[in-house]
Amino acid sequence: MASQDSNRKKQKSAASPWRKRFGFLTAGLVIIGACVAAKLFWKSDEAGAQPQRQSQPNAAEDPYKPVDPVALVNGEPVTRAELAADCIKAYGGDVLESVINKHLIYQHCQSKGIVIPTTAVQAEVAKTAKRFGMSVEEWRNMLKNERHISPSQYDNDIIWPALALRAAAKDLLDISEEELLAFYHAMYGPTVDARIMVCRDRESAVEAVAAAKANPQDFGRLARQYSIDASASREGYIPPIRRNLGDPEIERVAFGLQAGQVSDVIEAEGQFIILKCESHHPSRTKQFPFENVRDKIKLELQSKKETMAATEVFGKLREKSNVVVVFEAEDERLPQQYPGVAAIVNGRQISMSELGEACLDRHGLEILEGTISRRLLEQNIQRHQILVERQDLVEEVSRAAESMGVTDAEGKVDIDRWVVMVEREQEIKWQRYLDDVVWPTVALKKLAHKVSGLQIEVTEEDLQFAFEANYGPRVIARAIMVNNLRTAQEAWELARKNPTLEYFGQLSTRYSVEASLRSLQGEIPPIQKHGGKPQLEEKAFALKPGELSGVIEVGDYYVILYCEGMTEPQTVSLGDVRDGLYRDLYEKKLRIQMAKVYQSMTDDANVTNYLSVTSAAAAAAFETAATDMNRQ
Repeated sequence: MASQDSNRKKQKSAASPWRKRFGFLTAGLVIIGACVAAKLFWKSDEAGAQPQRQSQPNAAEDPYKPVDPVALVNGEPVTRAELAADCIKAYGGDVLESVINKHLIYQHCQSKGIVIPTTAVQAEVAKTAKRFGMSVEEWRNMLKNERHISPSQYDNDIIWPALALRAAAKDLLDISEEELLAFYHAMYGPTVDARIMVCRDRESAVEAVAAAKANPQDFGRLARQYSIDASASREGYIPPIRRNLGDPEIERVAFGLQAGQVSDVIEAEGQFIILKCESHHPSRTKQFPFENVRDKIKLELQSKKETMAATEVFGKLREKSNVVVVFEAEDERLPQQYPGVAAIVNGRQISMSELGEACLDRHGLEILEGTISRRLLEQNIQRHQILVERQDLVEEVSRAAESMGVTDAEGKVDIDRWVVMVEREQEIKWQRYLDDVVWPTVALKKLAHKVSGLQIEVTEEDLQFAFEANYGPRVIARAIMVNNLRTAQEAWELARKNPTLEYFGQLSTRYSVEASLRSLQGEIPPIQKHGGKPQLEEKAFALKPGELSGVIEVGDYYVILYCEGMTEPQTVSLGDVRDGLYRDLYEKKLRIQMAKVYQSMTDDANVTNYLSVTSAAAAAAFETAATDMNRQ
């Protein structure tokens, strides 16, 4: 099983930045939960271990209703099978893993006689909704509207597996009085507020701890520089450290530090850790006696144990399982040996059609937008008798690689290295890159030339602006960004009374609405000329080091700048870089024209998307069209 998991991770179809390009592919929806469980895939006599899919009255109430066609594009149908194939291409590897997981859970439930009735699923849904202060209807509407998760998908793919694993782990869920008391003292006992640095190796940890002990006040900056942990973006801040909940050595060191003190290097689980104690907080057991909070902490501990036990049970299931992954297998003989099969789980086959339906359930709405866009583009280039030939694709690949600086020592485009970058760094297979990125780009370029008789002019003024933006001086500044004028004025008054860099950073942490500004104490990339925000740039370049700007209105936000200084302009002339700037400007202007043509193409289109039907009239239209198509 471990080797198969490794292969899947190497080959997974992860969401790529390219997916957003011209709308042909869109950002992925992350379905909640490590293992997504069962829908009805087996015979009727096996259905007792899992809930039935709920029937929905019409497409408006369940966007995942099995409809065919799923859309009409200028009268041309997009079939369910076509959409499923596109969904597999984009997400097949990721979704297959979840399908395998739910097969494992289902098989285990069968072998143990575990039955999760529909009433238990509904009760858990109600309990979850209540925890978030919503009614069941409000909760389901939020899931459907914001996460595109239908009621049946939520019940069968999220709630059911959690209950099934909980039932399978029931022998691990007993709570002793000793455990309850230990958890009580962890939750209500003394705590330590601390910052952390997690270093990659001992050498960097020794270097970091020396700098931190010399200047403890720089711990946040050093955490951003040295730490490989997610807390680096928060300058090392972590939740309070409690006793008996984590690594014993880290807890021992943390509770032994004084406020402001930096620890030595702590080696734990193969990592090298440095702590800085911010403050100690005393025990709250007197204010909250054990008997008064017993029921509350028992519920919290129960929840933690359920999660841990379910993880343990599922881990054992995977270890004992016999899984053969056929889809995208490195061994090319497997797909030939098992045609139409995606994987085999303990002897049971998962078909490609089953995988397609699972992919469509999770990502159909999202991928359909891209499928419709591509169909529109195909129709338009056919109408204008435009051919996209192999040489066109080769030239676009070379242009893309060159624009990213992927060249050899002689300055020639290094296609082999570009393939590696696409497949490894961007996690997209080369053929999919050609199909979903390169082909649409070439087709739209040709369409723009044909439709608009494209004339792109790069002027001397354009070149001068681009040169100043890329090679001229930039303003090094910190910023406070808020979304209402009153708050901006309040922050500005405080900054004016104490116009120091340190205090301005603290104000940005307190007031800024942007999370990155808060975590970095207002640090922003150097401000360049001609970057697209002329009013902000004008004010920034007028500042002197140590000077505070006024409140600057930028779109829907209000910005305050603190100038730290200026960067030195690069020692090159416009003549040295003219060719590169020209190519870059030409490509950007071409993209603008392509976007206009694409927008015009979509505005003129007659598209009906049956997966996103929202009205009774549209639902009725869907039923009629679907019936007509099935008759044909």
